[in-house]
Amino acid sequence: MMKYIIYTLIFSLLLMSCNKENNEEIPEINEEIPIVTTDATYEVLVTSDIVYAEGLSHTTINGTNTRVKQLKLDAYVPNNTNDNRPAVLLIHGGGFISGSKDVPQMTNLANYFASRGWVAFSINYRLQGDLGTIPSAWIPFAQNSLEPSQIDQFYAIYPASRDVKAALRWLHANASNYKINTDYITVGGGSAGAVTATMLGVTAAEDYTEEISMTLDPTLATTNLEQSTKVHTVLDFWGSGISVKIINDLYGKERFNASNAPIIIMHGTEDPTVLFSEGEALRDNYIATGVNHAFYPLEGKGHGPWNATVNGKRLEDLCFDFMVEQQQLKTE
Repeated sequence: MMKYIIYTLIFSLLLMSCNKENNEEIPEINEEIPIVTTDATYEVLVTSDIVYAEGLSHTTINGTNTRVKQLKLDAYVPNNTNDNRPAVLLIHGGGFISGSKDVPQMTNLANYFASRGWVAFSINYRLQGDLGTIPSAWIPFAQNSLEPSQIDQFYAIYPASRDVKAALRWLHANASNYKINTDYITVGGGSAGAVTATMLGVTAAEDYTEEISMTLDPTLATTNLEQSTKVHTVLDFWGSGISVKIINDLYGKERFNASNAPIIIMHGTEDPTVLFSEGEALRDNYIATGVNHAFYPLEGKGHGPWNATVNGKRLEDLCFDFMVEQQQLKTE
């Protein structure tokens, strides 16, 4: 009964929206550490609609009538000669129902980081209307845990998460093309995008990938399965740990542990869509594991306060400071 109440609360709220102690060595300061700039320094070169993988779209849930959907991202590259760059993968929100890589919030973040030396990628992923393939275990779980009106959105979490994991593997596979140092990768997003970014920083490589076989989903062959899914910092704008909780509950895992990537959590105290308590719960998981984190309650703010400030600093500047500190990046 309690599980039903928890999931009902979380998904009814989502529907309103259309280290030293972490077992990972912090890299030593040396010539191989990337350099970023505190101010916007570089012209940003944008390449749009790069295909990073494919995914199935069904006409009904897990129906046999399918089509292949190309999954695309945009690359924001600093116009410089650096051959040792950090990277950031950005994931839009929209409750797994709407949104795109072109929303101003993501393009603004991409330009902010790319102009300071990161290679930034803003990605699309399959949404609820695409009816991506769902693992068989998710269907009875949803039917027993959720109201009927919440089930389709719950199903949308799986293909979305599978896709963002594919985008991360694509980044690793193509790092040399963009002169990216894969020891310095950040993922981030807002709302549903923060949910999936947190998933990338917490879950194991096989999660949201191996639950469906290549026979059922041949497009898995396009997703660089041999590549790493390692990230080094997570930017959470008003998200939650729900996608991790699903893996824990469905498959008996415990993915919150000392190997998780450090996270910065920014969450409005008056958020009616993803409750502030969800941000607190995510923070508490990090406290329990001892992994480095920063937590910023945005006092009096609701859902999506991109222009909020903390002690005079904008949220992207807080993220800059966190990324530099956790990865020990050099700054100019």
